[in-house]
Amino acid sequence: MSDPRYALYYCPPEDSELYRFGCRWLGRDVVSGALREQPAVPGITPARLANVTSDARHYGFHGTLKPPFRLHPQATEAQLAGSVGRFAAQLRPFTAPPLVLKELSGFLALQCATPSPEIDTLAGACVTALDRFRAPATESELAKRRAAGLTDRQEEMLARWGYPYVMDQFRFHMTLTCRLPDAAERAAFREALEPMVARFAAEPLRVEAVALFRQDSRETPFLLTRYFPLSRV
Repeated sequence: MSDPRYALYYCPPEDSELYRFGCRWLGRDVVSGALREQPAVPGITPARLANVTSDARHYGFHGTLKPPFRLHPQATEAQLAGSVGRFAAQLRPFTAPPLVLKELSGFLALQCATPSPEIDTLAGACVTALDRFRAPATESELAKRRAAGLTDRQEEMLARWGYPYVMDQFRFHMTLTCRLPDAAERAAFREALEPMVARFAAEPLRVEAVALFRQDSRETPFLLTRYFPLSRV
């Protein structure tokens, strides 16, 4: 049975070097859904690379703005898309600091070299402005989040917005691996990734659109359905 979820993500343009890097590293194109051959990583077998990137591959190369949610029973996908378009049209494109490779709670991700208040503001606006389209979180969804261990503030965000890592708990990132508890393996992945992402560290990140992603069921991967440009002049 179809049980779709939606999310608002930052996703680089399809013709950009960043997009091509992310889709190849994770092994899947988020627009077509086609699998991609992953790069060779010295000291890491192809099977291990596929395993380490499997969760990120399922969600697709992206930076979360509004976390995945089920659609409210009284809303439709067309209504959601229309509201996202109007929302995005009220916002101006902006430039954020360059992306660099960082460790985040044991996994590797791209993050801005320095904090970006503009991205934080955009993410917060995505969460609040479109919350009427979000179905309330189920007890199983809440339990899954709580199992990770939440602070009081994160519990507050979970109860209000259905996800603990929003607002002041938000950290923009583009996930590249799962958690890597072995320091030697983590270092091997860093060594392989750093020259690949070094070229992105030389240029600021332009944010010119938000992307609506859809997942037909929990077993199927997220796909990008449409970019909505930030078009206020």
